[in-house]
Amino acid sequence: MYKDAMRAAWTEINLTNLDYNIKQLKEKVKRGTKITAVIKADAYGHGAVKVASVLRANKINSFGVATLGEAVRLRNSGFVLEEIVILSPTPEPLIEPIIQHRLSPVVSSYANAEAISQAAANAGILIKGYVAVDTGMGRIGFNPDDTTSIDEIRMIDNLPNFKIQGIFSHLATADEDDKTYASVQEQVFNVFNKKLVNADIKVPARALANSAAIMDITSTHYEICQPGILLYGIYPSREVDRHHLNIKPVMSVKANIIELRKVPAGTSIGYGRKFIAKRDSIIATIPIGYSDGLSRTYSRRGRVIVNGVLAPFAGMISMDLATIDVTKVPYVRLGDEVTIMGSDGMVEITADDIASTLDTISYEVTCNFGVRLPKVYKY
Repeated sequence: MYKDAMRAAWTEINLTNLDYNIKQLKEKVKRGTKITAVIKADAYGHGAVKVASVLRANKINSFGVATLGEAVRLRNSGFVLEEIVILSPTPEPLIEPIIQHRLSPVVSSYANAEAISQAAANAGILIKGYVAVDTGMGRIGFNPDDTTSIDEIRMIDNLPNFKIQGIFSHLATADEDDKTYASVQEQVFNVFNKKLVNADIKVPARALANSAAIMDITSTHYEICQPGILLYGIYPSREVDRHHLNIKPVMSVKANIIELRKVPAGTSIGYGRKFIAKRDSIIATIPIGYSDGLSRTYSRRGRVIVNGVLAPFAGMISMDLATIDVTKVPYVRLGDEVTIMGSDGMVEITADDIASTLDTISYEVTCNFGVRLPKVYKY
């Protein structure tokens, strides 16, 4: 009860399960393959600093983030020797933190790499980074069909203060049952890499495998793999072959009942009076709402677990509060723990369950819960 002194709602992060998942992933990838663990978006809502500590304890010392701010926070939290890869290009006016904190940028143009090299030269250091290749995701990277791409990358290879650590691309459909397009991307990637080799451009490492490819497309286990959602005990989709890897959920979301009231039939609850009790009912209020990642859309079809029993929402989820119908929950009391995501006894609500109800993906679910709610870490 009341796991955080400031809130009666929280995310619970199971670091034992995280450690287990990391070990499973290390067994799954090809021996000798480096793992760059993707901990962007505050480790998908799980807390990047804590997650990075568990990764480091498992001898994983390369992290992928999305923004400079995420990278700098890790450096300032004591991760001073680890490789921190910023997974998208950084505009020239923002490259100073790359130099200051010895970060590993991703580049998709010669001009960007040259600016980084010049800034590194001014500081008297060498910056190591990666070259992005667009094999079919359509977001960032050199176009493999453009004849000037090889020439630009050759120029990058000759820069005095920027060293190419490797090339990488991203698979658009690796988490789907039909792997046809993923195979096309893999072939494009390999052909382009061969062109680089034939042009005598040094490419120490290749990275293509995301979480889904780590599970289902072992041919993409090159020198680097980049797991993300799997670290957190969530499969990339319902279409991957889950027999390939056993993982455990890391995040649970919980709250305490802060108000409990008996209401007569005909009582309305919440904005818009969307819930009107059809019988004498017991309504519980929990201090969590859509500003905490509990989507308002979840009001009509969502469920929570109270004392091992599923209970529906009663009315619309609001910004900071939600109400649930606990009429059928035995022995319900003020202060009881409510599980929004996670398990209680034999009953479980997963991130996938919530995502399916909301017609979204589990990545969004954990990221949203991770923004405002306090995190309670347990082993």
